[in-house]
Amino acid sequence: MDTTFLITAFVTLFVIIDPIGLVPLFVALTQGMSTRARRAIGARALIVAALLLTLFAAAGEAVLGFVGISMPAFRIAGGILLFLTALDMLFERRTKRRQDQTEEDRPDPSVFPLAIPLIAGPGAIATMILLAGQQPGWTGLASVVGVMLAVLVIVMALFLTASLFERALGRVGINVVTRLLGMLLAALSVQFVLDGLRDFGMAG
Repeated sequence: MDTTFLITAFVTLFVIIDPIGLVPLFVALTQGMSTRARRAIGARALIVAALLLTLFAAAGEAVLGFVGISMPAFRIAGGILLFLTALDMLFERRTKRRQDQTEEDRPDPSVFPLAIPLIAGPGAIATMILLAGQQPGWTGLASVVGVMLAVLVIVMALFLTASLFERALGRVGINVVTRLLGMLLAALSVQFVLDGLRDFGMAG
């Protein structure tokens, strides 16, 4: 397996899932809960998100083919979607929208809104389909799922240290990191669009 692809896949999924940006939202959703309860909620959310993302990585391209959408077309559309997400990150709209989704008091937020759409949102789903399409076959699927699981392990690690992490970075620190990740995601999304155009023979 190409090491460059694995690194690119990891960076792309890390940026789009945004573990650092999820920390204050996880704290807000589990405010007042015990460490044990927080751990259980985080674990359930990650299991649901992992299953959903794996499903789309395995069957997403087949679904696209069934409805007559080519992979290059989806790659371009996915790149545009990721670019819009990057803009949201750069201008804090994504954080505000996520915070709005945490305002409703729910006894168990593990499935909604934590797993869906905060972890396995449209951007993450599109990214899994795009990455799986770049590496066809079971080996490629296994590598993409493995990278996704590595990112989710990082998410869980940050969830376990959410309170400490939030105090260490502070609101300003989290905003700075989110903007840096937004810039990186913008560049990666443009690359997806260029790859799609090249597949159509429209870019060198």
